[in-house]
Amino acid sequence: MDTSYPREEQPPPKRGPAPAAPRDHLVWAIFNTLYMNFCCLGFVALAFAVKARDRKVSGDVEAARHFSSKARCYNALATAGSVVLPLLLGALIVTGVIHLSKLAQESVGFFTYQFSGSDDEDQ
Repeated sequence: MDTSYPREEQPPPKRGPAPAAPRDHLVWAIFNTLYMNFCCLGFVALAFAVKARDRKVSGDVEAARHFSSKARCYNALATAGSVVLPLLLGALIVTGVIHLSKLAQESVGFFTYQFSGSDDEDQ
């Protein structure tokens, strides 16, 4: 065996679990873009999801995690805005209708009392 040249020591390959590739949330972003595009947040989420997928394919895992995190955040905002705001608007409409109906009933009672009181004074 020839040992006259310097040998390069290569570390043995690691036998642990491979780091998982980050999720790109592309399907969620497409759904938000098509169905729940509150304030165009679905489009923004779609852009970041595509960037995350591109970075994941190119091998840049750290940038893919960054864009994946942003896509998840914008997807959550778009979903929450599209679900919570209509529910809040519906609740406001229902409480407004209930308040107006009570107000109308009270005013009918007030005007009925006024008219009956004026009739008693005339006699």
